[in-house]
Amino acid sequence: MENYVPMHECRVHKISIIVNRTHAILHSIAILFLIHYRLSFFFQHPPNITIPTLPWLLIFVSELLLCLAWLLTQFYRWRPVYRTVFPERLPADDKLPAIDVFICTADPNKEPSVEVMNTVISAMALDYPPEKLHVYVSDDAGSDATLRCTKEAWNFARYWVPFCRKYGLVTACPDVYFSSSEDSFKGSSEFKAERKKMEEKYEILKQRIRRIVQENHTDVPVNNKLDHSSIIEVINEYHKEKDEVKIPILVYVSREKRPSHHHNFKAGALNVLLRVSAMISNSPYILVLDSMCYHCDPQTSQSIAFVQFPQTFRNISEDDIYDSQLRFVFKIQWHGFDGAGGPTISGTNFYIKREALLGSFSKQQDLMALKRSFGPSNDFIKTLVEDYKPCFIKDGESSRMLLEHANVLASCSFEDQTTWGTKVGFLYFCVLEDYFTGFTLHRKGWKSVYLYPKRPQFLGISTTNFNETSIQWTRWVSGLTSVTISRFCPLICGPLKMSLVHLMCYLEVACMPLLCCLSVWGFALIPQLCLFNGIPLYPKISDSNFNIFSIIFISAISKSLYDIVTTGDQFRVWKNEWRIWMVRSVTCYTYGSLDAILNKLGIKEASFLPTNKVTDDEQFKLYEMGIFDFRAATMFLAPLVVVILVNFAAFVGAVFKALVVDDNGDRYWEKMFGQMFLSFYILVSNYVIIEGMIIRKDKASIPLSATLWSVVFSVFILLIGSAILC
Repeated sequence: MENYVPMHECRVHKISIIVNRTHAILHSIAILFLIHYRLSFFFQHPPNITIPTLPWLLIFVSELLLCLAWLLTQFYRWRPVYRTVFPERLPADDKLPAIDVFICTADPNKEPSVEVMNTVISAMALDYPPEKLHVYVSDDAGSDATLRCTKEAWNFARYWVPFCRKYGLVTACPDVYFSSSEDSFKGSSEFKAERKKMEEKYEILKQRIRRIVQENHTDVPVNNKLDHSSIIEVINEYHKEKDEVKIPILVYVSREKRPSHHHNFKAGALNVLLRVSAMISNSPYILVLDSMCYHCDPQTSQSIAFVQFPQTFRNISEDDIYDSQLRFVFKIQWHGFDGAGGPTISGTNFYIKREALLGSFSKQQDLMALKRSFGPSNDFIKTLVEDYKPCFIKDGESSRMLLEHANVLASCSFEDQTTWGTKVGFLYFCVLEDYFTGFTLHRKGWKSVYLYPKRPQFLGISTTNFNETSIQWTRWVSGLTSVTISRFCPLICGPLKMSLVHLMCYLEVACMPLLCCLSVWGFALIPQLCLFNGIPLYPKISDSNFNIFSIIFISAISKSLYDIVTTGDQFRVWKNEWRIWMVRSVTCYTYGSLDAILNKLGIKEASFLPTNKVTDDEQFKLYEMGIFDFRAATMFLAPLVVVILVNFAAFVGAVFKALVVDDNGDRYWEKMFGQMFLSFYILVSNYVIIEGMIIRKDKASIPLSATLWSVVFSVFILLIGSAILC
């Protein structure tokens, strides 16, 4: 070990630690004063109590829930770390391990096939020994269109990969490469001529893919998305010509689906890929390249289960009104998570050891025990104990018999009476398989790291309209809340198996949506109903206790602005994130939590709908202009409009009382200022909703029907709420 040279570096950001911990201490002191102020109300002499107890208790509970949510966020702020890797220090090609790249797609009508195939081509063009790189496309819809598109992508990759190798292209994605000015005016005349030819080939590829997808729309589908047989094709084996430059193998996998068998969403598709890839390539690492700096480092490789990269999107506007880039998660939260013990899996862009998912076994292992766990396939069991030796590709020829075995592994009944999804592979407990699988791996003692390189390693596309973003977040929240209210809650099954800080980071991720939706609904309605009826819930401005609430508010705002500045973002990002947090709290967080609770009670079954990422030109234009597109389900619009109407009624009513009705207006302002400010702040922060209701007349504004229904609900809340609370 004398000649050991580290392949990565981890540094603690000391300035962030000092700022975060100082703020946490000061903010905690202010919260303790707030709790003392609220509790002292209940110990007053009865004749001195002039405020109803119920609203005071409800707003106190809302404050406690929000304080608890804030407290949990301090655990990932405790020790944020930042990492750097040195890929130039990787061993020689012949010493690098083999890699299986998994690419999942669920519906060619909802996921742009051109983008999916760009991902396939980019994976095949990775700067890695092609004989050690194997790309698998999982088509969960069993669509003939996706299979045909995959073949077209492979045909293009035969020219694209040699082009990338020959000229050392840094950008492996053809769509990104040709849409930018990279290298367009550089190089020799030969390069320029080849680049032009390659761009023409790419345009032809896009036209063919779009034509295939269009035909899929009009033709009668060969397969039902939820009822079809398994299909496995090694695309390369049908090509008889010998390529000048070797390219990785490309395998199309569509698992069997039947209405009588639960398909377990994305986790089920990933587990099929685990089994099928074991028969074909059986690489020890999955979806990996730069993370080799961790997996190949002898100092850390044994304990690292996976390396998580950020999700970076190339269709994000400067405004990003829906926070589609998840800035806070990937620029702040995951760095702190890493410092606590490692982040959880984030759906995509993670590189994981096969051993972490399946375990490590010797040839002396009990065969029947393995079959009870992994299923009856002897061929698959062999892949577990043969030390990751490839068993399918031999001298470039594929085995028809092993392909038939692989089809059996992709059948919907193969996992019956096994521990797939419960103890091995990606876990099925909830629709958010990534969070639960990552949490389970950490409980078993595995570690993970988070790498945020200066140059994005993966570029994807995100949802850019309000309806699809809301559906996506509702699904995520449903999965997280399912964990929170189950026996797998980090607080129940995490102690003694993880460090306290790491455990609390997991608890924060799981509990945050539920805590936020309950507390925000309290802040959005309780003070307003009391304001509507002239009942003060906050101290007078002249009261010294008013400073407690002022300090907490200013402290929270200042810290969030500091986070914006330190990540290099602008003020408008802070404004948009603050607004979308309130919007999600009363919509996605509420519906997702309710969905999980109903599922727990057996009233509703968990469901998964792929998010529509096919870009509508009109919708994307609105997004780029920073204009909200309210063409969404009424279930998402109604809560927003109700909150705005209740706050507007309370604020206007309070101003009217202070200026017209109340003879002693000054005292009314002083007594009700806290609630009036809260309503005003909610209205100003969510001005886009008011604009969508009243000012805008375009077809992306809030429909009149949604507004009218919300008026009815608002009147009901004001009348019934006033009767109950006051």
